[in-house]
Amino acid sequence: MSTTTISVTGDAPYDILIGRGILDSVSAALDPAVRKVLVVHPPTLAARAAELRDRLLADTANGPREVLLAEVPDAEQGKRIEVAAFCWQVMGQADFTRTDAVIGYGGGAVTDLAGFVAATWLRGVQVVQVPTTVLGLVDASVGGKTGINTAEGKNLVGAFWAPSTVIGDLDELGSLSANEATAGYAEVVKAGFIWAPEILDIIEADPSRAVDTTTPEFRRAVELAIDMKARVVSDDFREAGQREILNYGHTLGHAIEHAERYKWRHGAAISVGMMYAAELSRLAGRLSDDSAERHRTVLESLGLPTTYRAGAWKQLLATMQRDKKTRGGMLRFIVLDEIGKPTVLQAPDESLLFAAYQEVGA
Repeated sequence: MSTTTISVTGDAPYDILIGRGILDSVSAALDPAVRKVLVVHPPTLAARAAELRDRLLADTANGPREVLLAEVPDAEQGKRIEVAAFCWQVMGQADFTRTDAVIGYGGGAVTDLAGFVAATWLRGVQVVQVPTTVLGLVDASVGGKTGINTAEGKNLVGAFWAPSTVIGDLDELGSLSANEATAGYAEVVKAGFIWAPEILDIIEADPSRAVDTTTPEFRRAVELAIDMKARVVSDDFREAGQREILNYGHTLGHAIEHAERYKWRHGAAISVGMMYAAELSRLAGRLSDDSAERHRTVLESLGLPTTYRAGAWKQLLATMQRDKKTRGGMLRFIVLDEIGKPTVLQAPDESLLFAAYQEVGA
C-alpha cells in the first residue's frame, strides 16, 4: 500500500508519513547539514535502535554521520529532568551543534522526551519523531507539544517544538501487545468523539478489526485521527484556541495517572476521563443520554475502563486544580454538545463535578 502524507501547516509546517516498511524515510528526513544524530529509545527497542543507527550510518549521500544511541527508561519513568540531563550530557560530550539532530524512537513518552531535549539543546535543534506505539503515532508525536513530568503533575515542564517530520511506519507497531495497542487506541476513540464519528462507526462494526494493527480498518481510523490532530494544530500551534479540544478526557485522565503514579497506561486513564467528560456533558444539559451511553459501549467494546475508585474524588479534584489546563484558578473541561461538537465548560460548580464522578466511581 502506498504512503499517506498528512501535512501540518502554519508557522512550523511538517509532514506526517504513514505507511508500511518506510523506516528508510528517517534518513531522508534529516537535514543535509546534520552530522551528529542522537537516537533516544527505550530498553525494549535497543536492538531495533541499533538497526536504525546502521541505516543512518549507511546513508552517506550528504557525507558521513555520527549516530549515538541514548537508552532511557521506559514509559513515564523516562520523562524526568534527570533523564533529559543525561541526554544533554551525551550531546554535550559529542559537541552537538545547532545543525545536528535528535530522533525520538519509541512510544509517546520517548517522543515527548526527545522533543523536549531537542527543543532545549542550544535553544532548539531538529527532531524527527519515529513513533512505535499507537499512542505515540496518533497523539504524542504529532503537534509539537513536548514535556517532562514533575512530582506535582504530568507535563508541567515543556516546550512547543515541532518535529521536522513524523515517520509513522505501521510495521513498527507489530510487536505491541494487544493491551498496549488497545490502550493507545483510546486517543483514536477521542478523535471519533470530538471530530470524526466515522471512527466510532468503524469500531462499532467490528472492534477487533478496528484495533488490529494489520487491518485496513485500523489504518483508516488512525489516519482519520492523525488528520484531525494535524488540522487542529495547524490552526492553533500553542493551544491558544481550538487546540484545547484535544484535551477531551484529559483533565480527569491526567489526575488518575498522577494518583496511580503513572502505573496506569495513558489510554486507560483517558478512557475513564472521556467517560467522565461525557457524564459531565450530560448532567450539564448538553449531551443526550444516548450519546453518553455510546461512550460507554464503544470504550467497553474495546476493553477500555470506564470507572475508577469511588473514594478517590477529593484527591483527583486537588490534582485537577493544579493542572496546566486550569486558568486563573478556574477549572476548564472540554465537553460535548453532541458527538463531533466539543466546547469548553469553564468553572463548573463543584457539586456538578462531584455528581458526574458518581457516575464513573466504582
